[in-house]
Amino acid sequence: MSDEVKVVLSEKDIPTAWYNIQADLPEPLPPPINPATKEPIGPEALAPIFPMALIQQEVSQEKWIDIPGEVIDIYRLWRPSPLYRARNLEKALDTPAEIYYKWEGVSPAGSHKPNTAIAQAYYNKAEGVKRLSTETGAGQWGSALSLATCLFGLECTVYMVRVSYDQKPYRKSMMHTWGAEVFPSPTDRTNAGRAVLAKDPDCLGSLGIAISEAVEDAATREDTKYSLGSVLNHVLLHQTVVGLEAKKQFEAIGKYPDVLIGCAGGGSNFAGFAFPFLADALTKGKKMTVTAVEPTACPTMTKGPKRYDFGDTAMTTPLLMMHTLGHTFIPPGIHAGGLRYHGMAPLVSHLIDLGFIEPVAYHQNPVFEAVIKFARTEGFILAPETAHAVKATIDAALEAKKAGQKRVIVFNNSGHGHFDLGSYDAYLAKQLEDFELPQSTIDEALKEVPVV
Repeated sequence: MSDEVKVVLSEKDIPTAWYNIQADLPEPLPPPINPATKEPIGPEALAPIFPMALIQQEVSQEKWIDIPGEVIDIYRLWRPSPLYRARNLEKALDTPAEIYYKWEGVSPAGSHKPNTAIAQAYYNKAEGVKRLSTETGAGQWGSALSLATCLFGLECTVYMVRVSYDQKPYRKSMMHTWGAEVFPSPTDRTNAGRAVLAKDPDCLGSLGIAISEAVEDAATREDTKYSLGSVLNHVLLHQTVVGLEAKKQFEAIGKYPDVLIGCAGGGSNFAGFAFPFLADALTKGKKMTVTAVEPTACPTMTKGPKRYDFGDTAMTTPLLMMHTLGHTFIPPGIHAGGLRYHGMAPLVSHLIDLGFIEPVAYHQNPVFEAVIKFARTEGFILAPETAHAVKATIDAALEAKKAGQKRVIVFNNSGHGHFDLGSYDAYLAKQLEDFELPQSTIDEALKEVPVV
């Protein structure tokens, strides 16, 4: 690969099994627990809102879980996704580092999210479900599930965090095009939404609130199940097609990354990209730096303690052991809507504590400065969430320059920013504000976290 900038695999290289990192953990993941009894929950507790196949994947300790042929058939629409080398960015930074990115923006929905949306729609359809309800932050997940339910002939209702509903109107249009109905959360359709609006009629919403509404929607209808776009084990599992492909692509050029980077809101794109590489760290002692990036306005990993907490505001979910800012936390309306969740995937949280993942947080102005440099060198305009990974990548490349080291750096380029251009306008007009969440706000929200 002396002059090439893109590594493309063929359809025969699409993974046929997802990688389950639980099989390789040196210490088992703490189980979800019942908030009333404080005892581990069984599959029956999740059956009202998830199909049994996904519940089994959630708790599985098998290392490889076969991908159904019907799912692979749809993956072929865009998978395998390309691996690029960012030669122009390397030149602009004058770094000896080699910079690569796995480009997930080639999917119909424009991000990594369909990797799990297709799988979840398939398993629900197979068990006779007629309708799915879900939440979405920036709209990437809502778009992906709308696509998936359209392809499998299911109905779809999306509760979209109100601030993103207003900021990103064309995400709404995309979901409508694929046949979904979309509501700004909090709504007056659910008890959870009405309770929030009674306290704050102008509430900007949060992923925790939207999850509460979507779970209530599913739990109160016989024909409906709930679908989640991040956080849970089975979601991260489905995303490992990204990292598995990336490993094959690096093998094809005879290289292995020293530094892996991804943005992390709930953890799915980051985990799906990084976990297949971390398998080598866990089982072979392979040395690498793995960085998860978040905004300072919602510093779940960098400032949130690891505690048992609810996944939603209305406290309808089991308690999960994760880094959290508290389930009542409502983040500021920064443009990276997909990075505004109060919690973090238990598996990502676990691996942070075990020392395999290093979290870092950035303000949104330097993040946009970095992603515009990327756009002006590499051409692609990326999502504000992905921009956080670009900022960390540039920092890593400049560190390599300072140290005179030829590191191989790769980041998960998790989605395009074509529906996020309002945030670019705001940055270019110098209207973005950097916000660092005060410790007092975190402390206040953590008072509501259950004591276990």
